[in-house]
Order: sequence, then structure tokens, then C-alpha cells
Amino acid sequence: MKQAMELANSPVIWVFAALVVVIVIFQAIVFIRIASQAAPAVGMNKKEVGAAVRAGAISALGPSFAIIVVAISLITLIGDPVTLMRIGIVGSAPIETVGASLGSQAVGVDLGSPKFNEIAFTNAVWVMCLGGMGWLLFVALFTKSLDKIQTKVARKGNNVTLLKAVSTAAMIGAFSFLGGSEMIKGVTESIVLIAAFLVMPIIIMLSKKLNASWLREWSLGLVILVGLSVGYLLS
Repeated sequence: MKQAMELANSPVIWVFAALVVVIVIFQAIVFIRIASQAAPAVGMNKKEVGAAVRAGAISALGPSFAIIVVAISLITLIGDPVTLMRIGIVGSAPIETVGASLGSQAVGVDLGSPKFNEIAFTNAVWVMCLGGMGWLLFVALFTKSLDKIQTKVARKGNNVTLLKAVSTAAMIGAFSFLGGSEMIKGVTESIVLIAAFLVMPIIIMLSKKLNASWLREWSLGLVILVGLSVGYLLS
């Protein structure tokens, strides 16, 4: 275990992890810059662009808290740099934990056990990296094709309405799937989800009534705080 952690936190691993994080930050800056340049073409001014960026940043805070909690435990198992590298790319701590565990068990060693050696660590890293390649390859290979399909569909007015409906339905389906998977865990999880479900429309209504656009930007973050508070009180 000691030798595996020395390898996991070695300078070479830190260099690769730092390169990955730098690339992610560079991509984020480039995407924001391109979006800002394209904003006038879709009728957005600088104020609206700033509001959209703030809303995205605020919405990312809530899920990040949950990731940080799992990432802290993951650091003790596979080291700081690998955790930083994997979370920086994929952002799903539970999936990375499963990948590391499967990779370690494939060589007959449990993740975090005293027998966890350099071979088990190497295998865990390979499983995590290969397991996350599917998402990255799909984005790299098919994003441009999906953009062409969207542009083709949007040429007709009726299709634009249909596209919005499909996007909304997909979002509802995603949140329903995630929420449903939590509700089946127990009564506490169900109450937390119901509380969040009831608070969101109240926040949206208040933002419209008070003409407070900032309240809508913070809506997801506020709902997450409400859910965390309810869960804490019930636990």
C-alpha cells in the first residue's frame, strides 16, 4: 500500500494531471470566448451573456459539493493527482470510484486494502481512463454531426418548437431518472426530492413577481441547499 501511494503521488503523475487540468481550463476559456462572440448573432447582449455565465457557474456549485465529498475519500485510495485528473475530465466521482474498485479487484486486490500495490493501482488507473473514453470520443466524433442535424431541423419554424419540446422532455427525463433512483433508496430521500420539487417553482414565481433575474440564476443552487438542509434535518 505504501509503495502504491508513493507511485500515485509521484511527480510524474502530477505532471500528467496538471496537463489535463490546464487543457480543461483552456477549453472552458475558449468556449466562453466563442460563445460571447456568437452571442450577438442570436440576439444576446453582453449583460445577458454575463447572466448566462453566472447561472452556469452557480448551477455547477451544487453538484460539485457532492463530488468533493466522494473525491476526498477517493484521494486516500488512488492519490491526489489521479483523483484531480479524473474528476477534472469526467466529473463523476461515484463512477470513478467504481472503475478504480473494478480495476483493483481484477488483479485480486480490494481497493484500499493493505495488499493494494503498484500493479493494482496501475490497473485501476487504466480501467478509469478506458471507462471514461466513451463519453469523450462521442463528443469528439459526433458533436459536429449533431450540430448539423440541429441546424437542418431548425430551418422550419415547426421544427424549432419540436426541438425545444424534445430538449425540455430530455431534461425532465434526466432529472426524473436521477430523482427516481434516489427515491427508491428510502423515505428520507423521497422527502428531500419532494421538498426540492416544491421549492423550485416557488423560487421561479418569486423571481417573476419581484422582477429579480438574479433569483432565477441562483434557483438551482438554492434548491440544492434546501435539499441538503432537509436531508440533514431528517438524518
